[in-house]
Amino acid sequence: MQTSGSGPVASGPVALALDFGGTKVESALVDGAGRLLPGSRFRAPTGPSASSEGLWESVASVLDAALAAVGDRELIGVGIGTAGPIDERAGLVSPLNVPQWRGFPFRDRVVEWLRDRATPAPVTLRMDGLAITLADHWIGAAGGVDNVMGMVVSTGIGGGLILGGATVSGPTGNAGHIGHIEVGGFDVRCACGGTGCVEAVASGPRSVAWARSQGWTGNSGEQLATAYTAGDAIARAAVRRAGTAIGRAIASAAALTDLEVVAVGGGFSRVSPDLFGFIREAIDERAEFGFVKKVQVVPSGLSDEGPLIGAAALIHRAAVVTGSAEPQPLGSST
Repeated sequence: MQTSGSGPVASGPVALALDFGGTKVESALVDGAGRLLPGSRFRAPTGPSASSEGLWESVASVLDAALAAVGDRELIGVGIGTAGPIDERAGLVSPLNVPQWRGFPFRDRVVEWLRDRATPAPVTLRMDGLAITLADHWIGAAGGVDNVMGMVVSTGIGGGLILGGATVSGPTGNAGHIGHIEVGGFDVRCACGGTGCVEAVASGPRSVAWARSQGWTGNSGEQLATAYTAGDAIARAAVRRAGTAIGRAIASAAALTDLEVVAVGGGFSRVSPDLFGFIREAIDERAEFGFVKKVQVVPSGLSDEGPLIGAAALIHRAAVVTGSAEPQPLGSST
């Protein structure tokens, strides 16, 4: 298990943030200003080779480590941002890239973990895309804006929605799953079963795979970024292709929800600053729809701490999180 920490010393009540994905799970303590408590960030591997209980053991290890760092501070809740799909009401998760967990009772396992440690704190579980959107709305690039979509472009593509100043997660918790909007012009099969999903076109691994199919010899998004900067024609075509697909997906989402700002983060979103220009070009194709063209697409204002800050926002910003504004007793969850 790896540890890290940064920023000024946290003060006042803290939330225990948990971010679960297909390659790692992280925890940290976050204060009411969105700052990570130094020395409270812990990481453990997940991945396809672990068993279901092995995955839970990784989760429990980082939870235990973060809880030990609480000291005499008040712990006001546990916020969980997780890859999906999820069943928000039941607290179940079935991450697409973690086949060992199908209908896994993630929220209840964390509630049990707290009960075993006699630690009174509510638990809130939401999609990781919604958590990252909350973080940007709280202290990032979308502060003060009431109609926002957060978007993560990395190994996969995820997102979340804040409309009218409140989160929108839908009856199952999967609203805002922008990665699985189908975009025109791309006949590519997606792991979800769809064809032309933006994740299947524009994620980091899929962009690298497309470039390799065109004769490029690199192996990673980082190498693709280097090749793009050096002027490699295939790398440049791959980044333009990704930007076009992302822009079309954002335009569709803006047409549906009348968005003001889309904050885009994730490792592959930094492949080149030109990516945002290609996104803008695709949005501006909706020439007759001013309400679509008005949407601002900006880089996320968050560092790699963003997913943890977003998970903590599920607790610290509970009034913005639909259905979780009221305090809850020990063992309860939302």
